Amino acid sequence: MAAQIIDGKKISKQVRAEVQAGVAAFKARHGRAPGLHVVLVGEDAASQVYVRNKEKASLEVGMLGAAHRLPADTSEAKLLEFVSELDARADVDGILVQLPLPKHLESDPVIDRISAAKDVDGLTEANAGKLALGRPGLRPCTPYGCMRLLEAIGCDPKGLRAVVVGRSNLVGKPIAQLLLQRHATVTLAHSRTRALDEIVREADIVVAAVGVAELVKGDWIRPGAVVLDVGINRGADGKLHGDVDYAPAAERAAWITPVPGGVGPMTIAMLLGNTLEAARRREGEVV
Repeated sequence: MAAQIIDGKKISKQVRAEVQAGVAAFKARHGRAPGLHVVLVGEDAASQVYVRNKEKASLEVGMLGAAHRLPADTSEAKLLEFVSELDARADVDGILVQLPLPKHLESDPVIDRISAAKDVDGLTEANAGKLALGRPGLRPCTPYGCMRLLEAIGCDPKGLRAVVVGRSNLVGKPIAQLLLQRHATVTLAHSRTRALDEIVREADIVVAAVGVAELVKGDWIRPGAVVLDVGINRGADGKLHGDVDYAPAAERAAWITPVPGGVGPMTIAMLLGNTLEAARRREGEVV
């Protein structure tokens, strides 16, 4: 059995088209466009690419997108002050601080300076708490995108066994919570989990988000499972590799995301969706 490919590029285009239509309708109702502001500190090459892509994507769907580039030696006090100023602006609906920050800066105080209503990355304590409690709020973009991929292929997690490999605040923990809310039975594992191969073999849905290239072997995949590979690892060959050993896994899975082109494109698409949702909530609309 050869797996069907989950085309994240195609599905992300559909999400962007939906957001673009939503932005146009929002403008018609409120006379303004939603505003997404991204803050980049330093000169990290990968972060610069990500920020440019986010800025470009927001403009393409009709939002007011802006990137704020601060020097690498920006102090914590200056950064906190800048984020607070953005948060106070009426024309700013969403704020994202690009991670990682330079080593002299702690990310948690900076993220928590963003109000929950404008936290379009879904990483503040307030939004993490809402997610854990099953209350409405802005969700982390990559896990949110994973759920949209499942929806796109008609995979209802209800009653299924899901194994999440990875326990980060960015992906592992929130995707586990989202799957729980959809009535999956969830095991949250990680690189130090004993008998990890046996646990993964029980899964109907596998989410690999541990950051170790090809950690999940092909023969760990239960025949007919859905595999979402969140990992992006640069190999010695210069190519990108996921956390799943793709070729043998694709021989056993029913559906699988490629790397690149699977989960990755969904992250920015869901960021745009979160920004529109944040803007609508700020205008008092029921979302």
